[in-house]
Amino acid sequence: MDIEISSERAGDDIAVIQVSGELDLYTAPRLKEELLSALEDGILKVVIDMSGVHFIDSSALGVLIGGVKRLKPDGGSLVLVSVDENVNWIFRITGLNNVFDIFATRDEAIASFS
Repeated sequence: MDIEISSERAGDDIAVIQVSGELDLYTAPRLKEELLSALEDGILKVVIDMSGVHFIDSSALGVLIGGVKRLKPDGGSLVLVSVDENVNWIFRITGLNNVFDIFATRDEAIASFS
């Protein structure tokens, strides 16, 4: 159950949260903490870079959906970077690929805010 989560800024108004490992019931709270920290700092544009994630469960999906729900009323948005076939398949079968913009690279995700 190893997970690595870090945050950085891409310019003044975009937070990039890098996640590597498994996003599950045990690790999703750490992602939520990082996301809430960015929102408390007034960030309205968030990239969750999950290019290093190879497993995601419903609790982690709930954290991502919660992030969207918190950002939308203020005009913010959350986009994802995901390259793992299994993770992308989870987004497709749950219909969440219609909720999230999912990009293959961090640069594409950041550019989507322009």
